[in-house]
Formats: sequence, C-alpha cells, structure tokens
Amino acid sequence: MDSRTKPPALGILIDVVVGNLAIDSPEVGALFERFRVHAPERAAFAEKVRHHQGELTRLQRRERELGVLFSSARELAELRDIDALLERLVSRAHEMMGTDVTYLSEFDPMTRELNVRKTVGSVTAQFQHLRVPPGMGLASQVANSRSAQWVHNYQEWVEGEHETRIDDAVSAEGIVSILGVPMLTEGRVLGVLFAATRTEHTFTPEEIAMLSALADHASVILQTANTLERIRRSEDEARTALDRLTEYLEVRDRSNVVHQELIDVLLVGGGFEQVSGTLSTALGRTVTIVDRDLHPVAASVSTSTSTQDSLSLPSRLSLPSKVLDAVMTSRTTGHCVRVDDTSTPIVAAITAGKLYFGAVLISGGESDLGPVDERTIERAAQVGALLVLQQNAVADADLRARVELVADLLDPTPERRRDLDRRVRAQNVTLGALDSVVLLSVPADDRAAAARAATGFVGEHGLVGEHAGMVVVILTATSPSGIAADLRNYLRDTLHSPVLAITTPAAATPESLPARFESGLRTARLLAALGTTDAAVSSNAYLPYALLFDTDARTLNAFIDETIGPVRDYDSRKGSDLLSTLRAFVRNEASPTKTARALNYHTNTILQRLDRLKSLLGEDWRSDEHLFRISAAVRLDELRGK
Repeated sequence: MDSRTKPPALGILIDVVVGNLAIDSPEVGALFERFRVHAPERAAFAEKVRHHQGELTRLQRRERELGVLFSSARELAELRDIDALLERLVSRAHEMMGTDVTYLSEFDPMTRELNVRKTVGSVTAQFQHLRVPPGMGLASQVANSRSAQWVHNYQEWVEGEHETRIDDAVSAEGIVSILGVPMLTEGRVLGVLFAATRTEHTFTPEEIAMLSALADHASVILQTANTLERIRRSEDEARTALDRLTEYLEVRDRSNVVHQELIDVLLVGGGFEQVSGTLSTALGRTVTIVDRDLHPVAASVSTSTSTQDSLSLPSRLSLPSKVLDAVMTSRTTGHCVRVDDTSTPIVAAITAGKLYFGAVLISGGESDLGPVDERTIERAAQVGALLVLQQNAVADADLRARVELVADLLDPTPERRRDLDRRVRAQNVTLGALDSVVLLSVPADDRAAAARAATGFVGEHGLVGEHAGMVVVILTATSPSGIAADLRNYLRDTLHSPVLAITTPAAATPESLPARFESGLRTARLLAALGTTDAAVSSNAYLPYALLFDTDARTLNAFIDETIGPVRDYDSRKGSDLLSTLRAFVRNEASPTKTARALNYHTNTILQRLDRLKSLLGEDWRSDEHLFRISAAVRLDELRGK
C-alpha cells in the first residue's frame, strides 16, 4: 500500500511516528478531534510515539554502524596498503563516533611504549607524534587492563599516572574527555584506539561497543601488517640464504675443479710450476712456493686473461717476521693463516706430519678469499707435500742404487766388483775416469740430506752414497782438495751444521779406490777421536798418526794425557806456558838454539825451561824413544786443538 492508497488517518500516524509530522501539528490535532481523542489518551499516545521514534533512531544508527563495519571488512579483504587501511579506519571511527579527535596508538613490544600512528581531527604536531612511556597516561591503563577505559575530564583524572609531556600534548590539543579501547590479538596488545572530545562528554555503551568493533578491525590490520613484515623478513632471509648457498656452491664447484687439477698435476708427474699456476688462476692472486729455506721453487701471477706469467725472484726470499710467524703457526695447525700484511696476506705451510718442506705464499687481491678458497690453498699445500715426498722417494730410490754401487766400488771383494763398468755407465759415469774419493762426516740425522745435496752438487761428474757411516763421493777431479772445500762449504750452508771433508790421494785405477777409502776412513776416525768435526783436510797430512792410532778416542786421549799431561797440569797451576816451549822444541829438531830463535828468547831462558820440562817429564825425556813419544803426543795434541 503506497501513500496514494493508504487511508489519510493511517498516513498521518505513520508520518508522526517517523518524524515527518510533530505530535502537536494541526493535522494531528484535527485527527484527534475527528476521532474524539481526549487529553489523557493524547498524552499516552504522544509518549508511545516518542518511544517508537527513539527506537527507530537507534535502529537507524545501528544500521549505519553495521554498514561501516561491513565496508571496513571489505577493505580488509581487498586492500594491502596498511597505512591506507588504518587511515580509513580512523576516519570512519571519527565519523561514527562524532568526536573531535580520533587517533590510534601502536604498542612497541621492545620499548613497551605507545606511539601515536594515525590521527583525525588533531591540530598540533606535538600530539600527532606523541610517545607514551610504559605505565603512563590513559593509554598505558588501557593496555595493561586490556579493556575499555574512559575519563570524563582528563586533567582531573587521578586513577592513573600523569606525565608532563603527555599532559602538555593533551592540553595543547584542547582534549577533555577520552575513550580508549584495546586492540588485541591472541591476548597480546597491539595498540589502543581513542575517541576524544574537547568538551566534557559521557560515552554510552553503544559508543564503546562501536569503537571496540573498529578496534578489532584495527587489530586485524596491525596483525596483518606484522605477519606481512615477518613474511617479508623471511623472504629476505631466504633470498639471502639462497644467494649465499648459490655463491658457496659456485665457489665449491670451482674449488672441486681446482682440486682435480691439482691431483692431475700430481698424477701426470707435474711440478710446483703447475701447482702455482693452477692456484694462481683459481684465486686471481700471485702465488709463490718456497722451500724450507725460503728459496723460491715456483711462482705465478694471474693476469686479467687468467694466464700465468713467470716471476723473476731472488734466490732466497726475505720475509717479514709476522709472515714467518704465520708460517710457523700454519705448520702447527695444518691450516691457512691470515697475516696482517698487504704483500702476503695468506700463507699455508707445506708439511707431512712433523716434516716441513716449505710454504705457499698468496699475495693480496681486490676480492676477499672465503673459507672454500682457504681450503683450496690448503689442498695445494698438501699436493705440494705429496710432490716433495714423491720427489724424495724417487731421489731415495736412486740414492739407494747409488749407495749400493758406491759400496761395491769401495769393497775389494771380487764378487762385489763384478759388472761394475755396466752399472757405473747406467749412472752416466765412466768407471775408468773415477780417481778421487772424498769422505764427508756429518751428524747421522743429516746424512740422507747431505747425500742428496752432494748428488746435486756433483751431478754427472761422480757418484755419491752412504758407506760405513760416511757420505762418500767418488768422482773425477783435477783438484780434489778444491772440490772438497767447495762441497763442504755448500753442505754447511745447506744443512746448517758442521761438515768434515777428507780428501784422499788420486787412485791410479778403479781397483785402488777401496784402499783410498780405507785411508780416508782411518783419518776420519782419528779426527773423530781428536774431536775435529768441521774442517776440510787431506788424509796424507794425518797418515802417520792414523796408522799408529786407528783406535778409539779413549785410548788416543789417554796416550796424550799420559805423555805430556804433567806439562799441561803445570801450566794450569802456575799460569805458565811450558807447553808452547815443548811444541817449539819438537818442531825445531830438539835444538835449544833453534827453539830460542823461533820463540825470540835467549838460549839460557830456553835451557832453564828445558830443565823444568825434565823435572816434569823425567830425566830421560830427551832420549830417542821417549822424545818420539813426546813428539807424537805434542802433534796429536795440536791436532786435537786443545
């Protein structure tokens, strides 16, 4: 039924109920007259109309609120701009609540502060950027209680803690009444939504419920924002982890290729040049490999085209102390060591167990080297150790063959000298040209190293081997003494230990070599008994004494002490020098005159000293037999160097 078909009386009543006509309008009065409605009935009717009008107003307002909530829910589902959503939500709350200022404060779980994030109706920057410390103001009370809180007049509010900065911001904004409702998710406080007026206002339950519903929407928005932020962080972390993993795999794959190339160098019989070149290409750095004495054995520099150029290096490197310390640390740990040195920032020792062979030195570069690169350097050092062991094994095998050959050359037994000519030719040496024997006495621990070094020094001019506790060199030499002196100096520099070199007379035929060796061996034993360990001598100079005293050191020293010991003891007690007079007397044919001339003394002085010697050595000390013994003891004592 529309307005054209409904009865006039009903239309008037409907207009009164919906508010189109006032209860005291002429139309309503005429209607009351028409139906003879008296005053009490008119009053009751007016009361019912006002009641229905209030209910209708409430329903209409509720309809608008539900419409706002539905619109907000749709935006939550459709929009992804968090700031825009919060701004719209605060604006709608402002419109629905009809308050002067509406604002949203977000809770910071780290500082437990409430920071104003969005405002509508605010006019001061101080309020728009307000930060509420923990436990202060109405905002903290709402957050702590997790329930709606309101004040009729904030300046007179005494239930909570006031803070000067908050009070100043509220006063500057002119706010009087405030309603705050919490934004919660799973029991956690995300923030507080506020509605405030600049005049005193009493908030109704409907207003509190409306603001609470909007606060729930704000909670969803902030929770969504936090979730999205966590997702973004997770994506960033996952992307970073993926990038790192990809980079690691690339470096690892490159490292595997380099490791395979290094192993190939070992398997195909390559040398340190290939190791340094391969490592230099992989790292883009200059790589230098040195032996235990810092002599460079290989060096390569990587150019922009990843090719290697040989470096011109000194015969021995001079490294800073901190680099040397790093090498020592690497020897102990077996790993790369980084050095605070721009020229050589990374070193790796070449070791095999307790054996130390040298080091790999890596220069600086533009890009930093990671853990996988360090493992590659360590692998190169291991390959270097294997190369040294391989080379030493080959050298040791060759040395064993030479040792056996040298032993056979120095043994007069016919059975051991068979087929010597062929075996010597196999070592690129001519048997008939071998005419000199040089014996080298070194500490037992250094013999193998001395034999290898002597082999390199002699080359194809002779044979080197260990025999009877000596390192023996059999060679062709026009000046054996000169070669022996040069060889001794070379071995001393290489071994850093004393070396005794003994040269024997030239052998007329290969069959004479055993006799020459025996002569040199007797000399070596004599010098060992005398305590001489570092010299270059000829066996001829010691031949008489070696023949007489081819014994142990105890017997020889006992002979010296028994023969001229009293003279040495007298000099020690009196601070004299009778032993020098005795030595000069022996050297000058037992002639007092020649002795006085040699020592630049008067003959009477020498005669007095000879009388003193007679009292020490015996009445017959100048007899032939006794003087011969004294002369031998004096010479041996001089050789002993005491």
